[in-house]
Amino acid sequence: MQVAILTFDGFNELDSFVAAAILNRLRPHGWTAHITAPTETVTSLNGVIVHRQRPLEFVEEADAVLIGSGHRTREIAANPAMLARLRLDPARQLIAAQCSGTLLLAKLGLIGDLPACTDLTSKKWVVEAGVTVIDAPFAAHGNVATAGGCLAAPYLAGWMIARGGSPDLAREALHYVAPVGEKDRFVNHALAVIAREMTDA
Repeated sequence: MQVAILTFDGFNELDSFVAAAILNRLRPHGWTAHITAPTETVTSLNGVIVHRQRPLEFVEEADAVLIGSGHRTREIAANPAMLARLRLDPARQLIAAQCSGTLLLAKLGLIGDLPACTDLTSKKWVVEAGVTVIDAPFAAHGNVATAGGCLAAPYLAGWMIARGGSPDLAREALHYVAPVGEKDRFVNHALAVIAREMTDA
């Protein structure tokens, strides 16, 4: 399973790195998450410079795509040329977005009037894009999922693994990163949140 972690300048480190770290726990099972960006390097909102692992065009061939957030998302969402390069296909790909990343899904027409999640800061822009935003950390409809809040990254990663692999694989990956002494509680809660949104799987 090849996953594109779509990452732009001004990206939120938690969105991109937490999900990538969880997904890459499953390298022995054939999963690999790649930081995917339109430029050779991207700089986070806190000044961390990262070299991309795959060019933007990788989103077309990836089995799954996860769009993180960042303080330049509105600028990207208003750029028709950039949006045209994001050729995503929910018929064959798992597609997830976190926080302001949900705005990009809206602009790409991948949410429509389905309930979706985003962060509190981005909510007004996502609503303006015609999306029904719900007060929840995670929502999924078929092969498309959204999450709100930086620490909701494990929900997206867990959903992607459960949907693209199995709930047992999701449990394995989440268990590794869960806090010591709280592993069972953390994993069981995360999987319960994900399971509620996988009734159509």
